[in-house]
Amino acid sequence: MENSEQQIPAAEMERMMKAQEVILKAAAGKLKWWDAAEIMGVTDRTMRRWRERLDEHGYSGLWDYRKRSPSPKRVPMQRVEQVLQLYREQYFDFKVQHFHEKLRELHGIDLSYTWVKTALQTAGLVKRRKKPGSHRKRRPRRPLPGMMLHIDGSEHRWFGDDRAYELIVVLDDASSEIYYAQLVEAESTRSVMAALREVIETRGLFCSLYSDRAGHFFVTPKRGERVDPSRSTQVGRALQELGVRMIAAYSPQARGRSERSFGTWQGRRLPQELRVRGIKDLAEANEFLRNEYSAEFNSRFAVPAAQKGSAFVRARRKDLDWIFSVQHERTVNNDNTLTLENRVFQLDKTRWRNTLAGQTVIVHEHLDGRLSIRYGPHVIAQYAAHELPPQAPKRRGTPRLPSGTRAA
Repeated sequence: MENSEQQIPAAEMERMMKAQEVILKAAAGKLKWWDAAEIMGVTDRTMRRWRERLDEHGYSGLWDYRKRSPSPKRVPMQRVEQVLQLYREQYFDFKVQHFHEKLRELHGIDLSYTWVKTALQTAGLVKRRKKPGSHRKRRPRRPLPGMMLHIDGSEHRWFGDDRAYELIVVLDDASSEIYYAQLVEAESTRSVMAALREVIETRGLFCSLYSDRAGHFFVTPKRGERVDPSRSTQVGRALQELGVRMIAAYSPQARGRSERSFGTWQGRRLPQELRVRGIKDLAEANEFLRNEYSAEFNSRFAVPAAQKGSAFVRARRKDLDWIFSVQHERTVNNDNTLTLENRVFQLDKTRWRNTLAGQTVIVHEHLDGRLSIRYGPHVIAQYAAHELPPQAPKRRGTPRLPSGTRAA
């Protein structure tokens, strides 16, 4: 007898919780009210009474009403419907935390995060999270800003259409502060150089850079194997000139800090912010990232470094334009020409040397499209992006004849 009395309240509680879930789904537009009544096995009249009770006592009114005492934390049903309607019609692709911020900032609705999450999940507008997987230990952060920076790219349909762009982000290991964030057509040597140069110009030189093993960062003789430290890429050469150490990551888990940051950018923040602002243009999006969004992101997600101070050092070098250029070594032909990417460059006679035939020169492709040719410290030729010689058509090889035939 005693056990049966304990089971009755539990069953009644389960029924009330189910009723609240069904009513919230109806309030969110996921169910019709008569469908909700059918699911609960009650008449339309009973469902109307339950809804009136919620209007009177607020959210959780069904359960509190049976205690004969209204909850001190009850929320008016009109407010509940307003929150669900805002999420369904305007913020449907926002994560709960992002939506919770908008409720407070733009709509003056000051409800707890837990309440908003529970209401959205109960209404079926947001999926419940899966239980976490196996236990992992997080690598300790560097104690000072500038000791180690992360750089990574993430391809995504940021505008919600078929266009996919790479978001290149540079963040600090000590604080997760974003120093650079821009959308580009593709992650490449030039786009990575542009990011690193801007960080150095605005923040200063840093101690080390942590990245994946993409070809513009490291030379890997065989896929999946360790990088070859004796061979440098263009990015590696530039950072080596500046005394910045490069660190290769050998798994996505090793880049957990940047991976988690991209999870926030992709699924919770940037696409939604671009959509609600009506931004569909790449240049406009990058202006928004540079002038507004990075600072807002840092204000919400950056953390204080473990120690006061900074490991950044002011860049005193004035040749960053030369360092952050794609460099090619070429030998000058007997007619004082050299070839690069099917373009023939004719070198003029210099005052200090009759001919440069047989000499080794360095061709610099600058990030803004300019091209310079240097012989030692001397700049012997410069071209603006629109002044480059035309590209010659690529030569096609002699077509192979079918087996058993001879050329005429």
